[in-house]
Amino acid sequence: MKKIFKLLATVLAVSLILLGCGQKQSTETKQEEKKLDFGGRTMNVVATSEKYKKLFDKFAAETNSKVEFLSMSSGEVISRTKAEGKPIADLWFGGGIDAFMAAKKDGLLEQYEAKGSDKIKEGFKDKENYWLSKGITVVGFLVNEKVLKEKGLEVPKKWSDLTNPKYKGLIIMSNPAISGTNFGAVAGILGQKGNEKGWEYWTEFNKNVDFYSKRGKDPQEKTAAGEFGIGIIPVDKSAFDAAKKHNLTVVYPEDGIPWIPEGVAIFKNSSATDIAKAFEDFILKPENQQLIAELDGKDGAQMVIDGSKGADLGLPKDRLLKEDLASFGNERSAILKKWKELVGDK
Repeated sequence: MKKIFKLLATVLAVSLILLGCGQKQSTETKQEEKKLDFGGRTMNVVATSEKYKKLFDKFAAETNSKVEFLSMSSGEVISRTKAEGKPIADLWFGGGIDAFMAAKKDGLLEQYEAKGSDKIKEGFKDKENYWLSKGITVVGFLVNEKVLKEKGLEVPKKWSDLTNPKYKGLIIMSNPAISGTNFGAVAGILGQKGNEKGWEYWTEFNKNVDFYSKRGKDPQEKTAAGEFGIGIIPVDKSAFDAAKKHNLTVVYPEDGIPWIPEGVAIFKNSSATDIAKAFEDFILKPENQQLIAELDGKDGAQMVIDGSKGADLGLPKDRLLKEDLASFGNERSAILKKWKELVGDK
């Protein structure tokens, strides 16, 4: 009996020691996270919008770092980085995933498995950890009914409506070579219809477009200003806000909604790779995912980690096109080459 008591006492003692070690380790880990301090160093960020300033300010305050922004389109990021032969920033935040896939292929990105990335839904992070997605952009129409009514035209409900000659000169879309959103539209329709019928569609669509904007914001801004009747846009809360302010209509196409993930990645051999890695860890925490959802103004269905509550924008998930995301990177150059041949210098 004494032996049994001694054995139990030994087991209890060992358990208490292990428990104490575990608690100490947990405490040290938490303290280490709190002590993350980059000594006021700067992380340079290529971002699609300054609306994320609140997110970056929070990160900077928690890590004693600074953030400087550089604004440019996804296409410009790749061309400029390749032209300069060195990273133009430390972090790339936002923009269509097609460009991130192309950048990975060109050897421009740093490999890093962010803490919490295991929670990202399948298909929304690179299998080799060169990029991850912060959410998806869905593509729809912004319609200025006043412009259309002046010409006796009704609101288009489908992509197929946009090839009708009656809308000639009334449609504005950004160049898919610089706009990830509109590359997503082009690739999405090609995937839905197949290459032959897909390019037949874009050939007919092209007849109704006078030029393709070189700014991603133009379709929304110029449609709101009454310069065009129909803009091909990323549908988010800002689109609905603009619609309310300017008496416009947001349309989720009835014959399918193209979509494209938005990427986040670290530039290879940048001067603040360590800060950029910490930022990727930071954005995958639940509270920061929620902040991104609020800043992006996305419908909850557009988030890539379950649990984040986005805006209720009435996104009909059943209309989202089935897309082969791998083809977005593999076929990007071929699609854009074909697009250039189709539209010329528009």
